[in-house]
Amino acid sequence: MAFQHSQASHCESGVMSSMLRHHGLPLSEPMTFGLASALSFAYLPIIKINGLPLVAYRMPPKFILKGLQKPLALDMRFETFRDPEAGEQRLNRLLEEGQVVGMQTSVFWLPYMPEDLRFHFNAHNVLAFGRDSGSGDYLLSDPVAEHVVTCAPADLKRARFAKGALAPKGLLYYPVNKPQEPNWSKVLPKAIKKTARIMLDTPLPIIGVRGIRRLANAFDRLDARNEPAQAKMFIGQVVRMQEEIGTGGGGFRFIYASFLQETADLLGQSRFNELSENLVDIGDEWREFALATARMIRDRDPLVPSALSSKLRQIADREQEFFRELRRAA
Repeated sequence: MAFQHSQASHCESGVMSSMLRHHGLPLSEPMTFGLASALSFAYLPIIKINGLPLVAYRMPPKFILKGLQKPLALDMRFETFRDPEAGEQRLNRLLEEGQVVGMQTSVFWLPYMPEDLRFHFNAHNVLAFGRDSGSGDYLLSDPVAEHVVTCAPADLKRARFAKGALAPKGLLYYPVNKPQEPNWSKVLPKAIKKTARIMLDTPLPIIGVRGIRRLANAFDRLDARNEPAQAKMFIGQVVRMQEEIGTGGGGFRFIYASFLQETADLLGQSRFNELSENLVDIGDEWREFALATARMIRDRDPLVPSALSSKLRQIADREQEFFRELRRAA
């Protein structure tokens, strides 16, 4: 079966959707995301991206890759390398065998990326499915790209072995068996309850609804008067991770809302359609927060981080109630 590229909102869920379709199980990107219980929130001040605290709206890298194995009876092989040459040779062998191979890379070192999207983020997933017979360049399916892209071996090697936070270490992954369509009435409620548990019950105060409130507290501590540039960088990083890093907008809330719509159809339960609409409304609130932040960064509005922290607390309250209702519905 010839590989078919498909554009997606998020790299990891998009890669898995394309890989599963190639191996005979057509699942949408929202379904791969929701079935893996990937939705979350985390404020991680100890992890720095471009020198600023990491804010994440989903579970950690590889969570989707690994989380789909059990519900789909899927056996995935994961390989990392200390030696870049060995990593390149292994990729070449897999492609010669006809395998479609997932890879973790650094956005910054992928030359086809637009300049405004290239920054030091080391958890971007792409698929390799062949090589150009003339140039030897790799044929890549990057979920954020509209069409198939190519990448020279030296550039791909640099992207696969970038240093820093979330270093890829040359990660390759691929299935070694065919995925199976699951019993939806069993796997969907289980996946939904897991997401609700992550958002509501994680004991760490930097995860889930508590993490949103912890971020609001961090906004309150920003010194907009004496250090306006630093304050703008901090709040700008939050919005960038929410809207620009392949989240589908609203910090993955819109993608998860689509998953709930599919769940309603598969289970014949209209309540999940109602919850999907509620989550779209929450996603819109995240978008309003992003817009207010952008206006402050561009000096269209006064720089008042406390106004943004108030909005974050409102969102936290709404998400707390939403995930309680979602858990009851599942």
